[in-house]
Amino acid sequence: MIRSAAILLFCLGALLSSAQTLTFTNTQRLTNREILLRVNAPAGQLRIDASTNVPQWHPLLTLTSTGLNSHIDTATPYLHQRFYRAQQLLGATNVTGDWLTTTNGDVLIRPVRHASFAMTWNGLVIYNDPDSPTNLYTGLPKADLVLVSHDHGDHFDMDALNAVTNAGCRIVAPQLVYNMMTASLRALTIVLTNGASTNLLGLMIEAVPAYNDRHARGVGNGYVVTIGGRRLYMSGDTGAQPEVRALPNIDVAFLCMNLQFTMSTTQAVSVVREMRPRVVYPYHYSGNPAADLNWFKQQVSNDLGIEVRLRKWY
Repeated sequence: MIRSAAILLFCLGALLSSAQTLTFTNTQRLTNREILLRVNAPAGQLRIDASTNVPQWHPLLTLTSTGLNSHIDTATPYLHQRFYRAQQLLGATNVTGDWLTTTNGDVLIRPVRHASFAMTWNGLVIYNDPDSPTNLYTGLPKADLVLVSHDHGDHFDMDALNAVTNAGCRIVAPQLVYNMMTASLRALTIVLTNGASTNLLGLMIEAVPAYNDRHARGVGNGYVVTIGGRRLYMSGDTGAQPEVRALPNIDVAFLCMNLQFTMSTTQAVSVVREMRPRVVYPYHYSGNPAADLNWFKQQVSNDLGIEVRLRKWY
């Protein structure tokens, strides 16, 4: 746990002064021991780095500056201490989001919409369930890999696939999605069934069962992707099934949360408490009020040390 906000803020000032980086203002610890960061920066992109053991720094967040920028660091309740620095980026791309440190390069995670998000890692660009409107991807890089979970229109969208792919891209999808594709998309696609796996582009990709009353078993996939030793789970549309609960050693979980189509908030809590990922992103929650998300966060983060990242998906 963080010893005190005063110690943290003193260290911030010392680090920023010595590095001649951007200025943090009115940074404070919240009642749940998370840290609210505020940093002044001119227009452009900036990156906030964090450290628990200076001088070992890791990227925490890349964002497009709006002048006075705010970010809540949700990991701090589970850390002994935390230091920050902010740096202006030159020649930056439009890919912004959260960073995940791995044993072989860092992963940048950018929520897009609903069940769609992008990741970059060591020059590779990965999309999960890209969905229309296609202008969501304007300015973003083309995909090297796309994961499609199942055939429903908010997960399988051929306009979006055509917008993010090029001739060198690979797509991983279940059989029914493959059957519905155009010939040009089929040429890019590898079919995985539940329980199957493949190695692509230096990544291990495992297809996980994803099913409930509205999604027949064996038709859709969730995925576990291993990137630089980190295991990331993308749920697709699923219920609180035994195969999901039993997934081992998950570092980051993207968990659907939307009755009547996926899990209730209560079911999602029970899954996370059994799976115990290090970080969880609730997504696919259109229709769930914000209060449900805050309740979910309270139920899984207080005693198990699971970091819950509530991001803007809509």
